[in-house]
Amino acid sequence: MSAVAPHVLAADLGTSGMKLALVGHDGQVVGWESEPVELLILPGGGAEQVPQHWWDAFGRCAARLAACHPGEFGAVTTVCCSTQAEGTIAVDAAGEPLTNCILWMDMRGEPNLRRQFGGRPALRGLAASRYARWIRLTGGAPSPTGKDQAAHMLWVRDELPAVYEKTAVFLDVLDYLNLRLTGRVVATVDSILTAWVTDNRDPRRVRYDSGLVADSGIEASKLPEIVACTEVIGTLTPAAASHLGLPAASVQVVAGAIDTSAAAVGAGTVSPGDCHLYLGTSSWIAAHVTAKKTDIVNGIASVPCALGDRYLMTALQATASGNLNWLRDNVVGAADPLVAADVRGEFFELSDVIVPSVPAGSNGVLYTPWIYGERVPVDDLALRAGLFNVSLHNTRADLLRAVFEGIALNTRWMLGPVNRFLGSGVRSLRLIGGGARSDSWTQILADVLGVAVQRVEQPVAANARGAGLIGAMGVGAITASDVPALVRVADVFEPNPAHRQIYDEAFATFVDLHHRLAPVYRRLARRP
Repeated sequence: MSAVAPHVLAADLGTSGMKLALVGHDGQVVGWESEPVELLILPGGGAEQVPQHWWDAFGRCAARLAACHPGEFGAVTTVCCSTQAEGTIAVDAAGEPLTNCILWMDMRGEPNLRRQFGGRPALRGLAASRYARWIRLTGGAPSPTGKDQAAHMLWVRDELPAVYEKTAVFLDVLDYLNLRLTGRVVATVDSILTAWVTDNRDPRRVRYDSGLVADSGIEASKLPEIVACTEVIGTLTPAAASHLGLPAASVQVVAGAIDTSAAAVGAGTVSPGDCHLYLGTSSWIAAHVTAKKTDIVNGIASVPCALGDRYLMTALQATASGNLNWLRDNVVGAADPLVAADVRGEFFELSDVIVPSVPAGSNGVLYTPWIYGERVPVDDLALRAGLFNVSLHNTRADLLRAVFEGIALNTRWMLGPVNRFLGSGVRSLRLIGGGARSDSWTQILADVLGVAVQRVEQPVAANARGAGLIGAMGVGAITASDVPALVRVADVFEPNPAHRQIYDEAFATFVDLHHRLAPVYRRLARRP
């Protein structure tokens, strides 16, 4: 037997790619491998990924981990995944995908959703009469943008009828990986959420509501069994074990959680009211709470999560670091040092040299980061990004800082309704995600938000750490109460009072820009 303590092989599959880690039951991330996965942007608002690409990346990352950390890899007793959410894959009776994964970014199902749930009077394009039951039972409602499972499944039903007929089950990203790992078809209490067909009033007993299922337009037989995130759903199949280089019968698979749920555990914010900010391709503020609650105006709800005795409040910003990717790819140009730095994985290191050279306020430039619409505090797919007040004297450095500041200003916009939802002002935030690697961005967040920002150790590994800790909970090695002590804070960034007035004025302008420009963006969105 191995002398190394048991480890969890923890997967974090985001939109940008697969990350795989070895996580001890003490929460320490020993090894880390990653691999990008291609994103397919299609006409008409489509966004897809190929499920086989995920599985291939899973295997290659596992092989590299085994080579670099043979002791810990040999001590793997559990596999647990965290993944992007609100994706949809039609799967046949043999477990084979009939479609690519329709991602959370995909808006093609918007008209299908409106046809299924339309009526007058309408609220956000859907029949107002439907909202009361959705909110009462699920805590939320379908997004009128079409960016969730409810719309995706209807799109398959209406636009790909032959595929729908062959579909045995619709699975989210997490559910598909679990199928490949164990051969079992299940959804977790959080992965099934945005099908909007579950009764979530008791977090310990999330179940399908027959009325919501009937109204959804999707056959009940095409929906998977629901399990808790911490449930052991089986052991590795021989094929999965061979693919990952692990023994089959002895390695248990814990159901795992979607990215928001896993991040909350990986940030150590499991106590009610403790908040964290995830800063990645998208961004969110989240906190565990004890009661189911919905703020329909601002699009915030507390929903089932990895911890079965509570809910997770989440306020989502549609695109955060995705704005930086756009700036890198479309503005600075291939010859710019930022592009070369990104290739080497040093984008934030170089940014931390450039950004501090520009004063707070970016020499008058202001950026609105709505490059793919927005979710909270306004659910509006027509919104678009913009650089404002640019003049001949502004430099590339001004634009870069303005993008960092604009994402922070949008986060402050979310923070207002979050404070009201929680019933008290957020005084500090744990920071996790890829954006947390930037010292300058972390300081900008503290200054703009006016709260202390606590950056955890290995912030990029937070989702994988969360999956590892969920896996450890699933096999009984730890409990939720152990988690805060297992997640360490690396450093704390306090707000700089000298910047308060600058950012207060910038925030007022930011909100005013939305008020003035939202109608313009809606008119432009209707143009052919």
